[in-house]
Amino acid sequence: MTDVLVIGTGVAGLSAALSAAEAGARVTVVTKAALTHTATDRAQGGMAAMTGSLPGGNPADSVRLHVQDTLVAGAGLCDPLVVHGVIRDSAAAVRDLTDHGVAFDRVAGPDSPWVHGLEAAHSISRILHAGGDATGHAIQEALSARSREMAHGGHIRLREYTLVTDVIVVGDRVVGCTVRPVLRGGELGGEEFLPADHVVLATGGAGQLYPWTTNPQVATGDGIALALRAGAQVRDLEFFQFHPTAMAAPGSFLISEAVRGEGAVLRDQHGHRFMTDVDPRAELAPRDVVARAVFAARTASDDGAAYLDCSTIPVPPGLTRAEFLARRFPSIHAELTRRGIDWSTEWVPVSPAAHYLMGGIATDALGRTAVPGLWAAGECARTGMHGANRLASNSLLEATVLGRRIGELLAGWGEPANASPVALCSEPEPRVLDEATTHVQPRLADRNDPLLSTRAYSAGREPSSTDSAGAEPFSRAGLQQAMWQGAGVFRTAEGLERAKARLEGWLAASSSDEEDTAAAPGTLTEAEDRNLLTVGHALACAALARTESRGAHQRADHPATDPRLATSTAWIASGSAAPTPERTDHADSLSR
Repeated sequence: MTDVLVIGTGVAGLSAALSAAEAGARVTVVTKAALTHTATDRAQGGMAAMTGSLPGGNPADSVRLHVQDTLVAGAGLCDPLVVHGVIRDSAAAVRDLTDHGVAFDRVAGPDSPWVHGLEAAHSISRILHAGGDATGHAIQEALSARSREMAHGGHIRLREYTLVTDVIVVGDRVVGCTVRPVLRGGELGGEEFLPADHVVLATGGAGQLYPWTTNPQVATGDGIALALRAGAQVRDLEFFQFHPTAMAAPGSFLISEAVRGEGAVLRDQHGHRFMTDVDPRAELAPRDVVARAVFAARTASDDGAAYLDCSTIPVPPGLTRAEFLARRFPSIHAELTRRGIDWSTEWVPVSPAAHYLMGGIATDALGRTAVPGLWAAGECARTGMHGANRLASNSLLEATVLGRRIGELLAGWGEPANASPVALCSEPEPRVLDEATTHVQPRLADRNDPLLSTRAYSAGREPSSTDSAGAEPFSRAGLQQAMWQGAGVFRTAEGLERAKARLEGWLAASSSDEEDTAAAPGTLTEAEDRNLLTVGHALACAALARTESRGAHQRADHPATDPRLATSTAWIASGSAAPTPERTDHADSLSR
């Protein structure tokens, strides 16, 4: 029996695991891939933090300024109390990471001030980086090394290449998870039950819903699908952030916001700097604004491209522009050089790409979901920190703070009995995902269920690869194209209905004629496809229901922002018995 079962090994998962284990809890960490194969490892951007109270910090910054920038970017859907709490704890999070070996960049030597970068929609330089544009990699390596050290000492049990197939609920409480080993070639082995007092979902986002994404291959919405099947609520899935500047080429990769923070500009095919026509903040406008402008410029051009021009970046004395770019952005420089692009003189073709899901599993400020014993942190969670549009470099911050908070809480005194319930929903009851074809009925068991020892199980079989009842044959590429066309940067009711219908066709084709359950997926890809369909369908439902444009959710048929819709909507799977949240109107909260 383990006290805490953590699913996912990015900054959120490992922060939770280390905090709990270092405080004496029995911790098991599970990941479906290698320990370091995470979105955290790929994060080029930095970590926004209020460091004025730390040696080498920026005394000009304040909690108030950082909170204000976050609320503005969130377009009315942030929870101000959550935002304030995360930013208030940012200095402690930075100290914790440095204690674990993360070396944030400094101006000169080890005793000099940290380098504080500026990124879009921040009013002051507050972004910490490590290794120039390799902040996520530095954090991942440090936390992974510490986790392996704890594992060798017997304080953490690490299980790599292990897929969690379901969260098991007995009565109204989580009792553990079922898992299957990922074998050579991606096949799945037999199922095993892992009992646990608490389960922490930290599985990352769902960028693989789209053909253009900055996310790794493992970002298939697993945690959100697991939570839905367990009866938890999800919220705000319609808000998927598209990063403005991924390289527009096969195998696209992210070109960090920090490049524009240093002075790079965006141009159309004629060389016109179009962002000055769109927003007074130009290239440093919020990501949703810049992404839509880049999308529009690409759509209007003959060659279907928009470009990033780095020739406008000021260069320190004694350096050439190429030397400065290589030092400041070593990872980007190496990749562009490999592709034969001299970005010190050549324009780089860029495109929006699916980057970060602001919505996710509904939690409170402590990371609790509506299902007792189930917690969530990082990109798979929706705490209220990011609202309708995430402020650049706030994700590593939130993931670190919430991971630490959950780990310390569970190791210290467990789930609080007298705390308020999860309460961030705008409606008296959560909406139910329409159509029974969601196939996400909660996974409930009783203590006599033979699964609590071991047996094969799945809440629904993998998407059918053959035509059934007239449904279009399923493919991952087909799913991604349906989502890009119907639920991408710009959306309409017609496009969303079309995408939703295609997903429902695939879901219906995968169901059994006899019952709602069928044979378990045989491979990791099949299991991931099932999760992507679940999350994609929920996203389309949420996007259809929000008949306005707000933050990262843009409806071409509803271009205005409706003040009456400054609320967050929770959703549950059909048949879910999850507790009902209280009503919270964030517009009222922000006005107080």
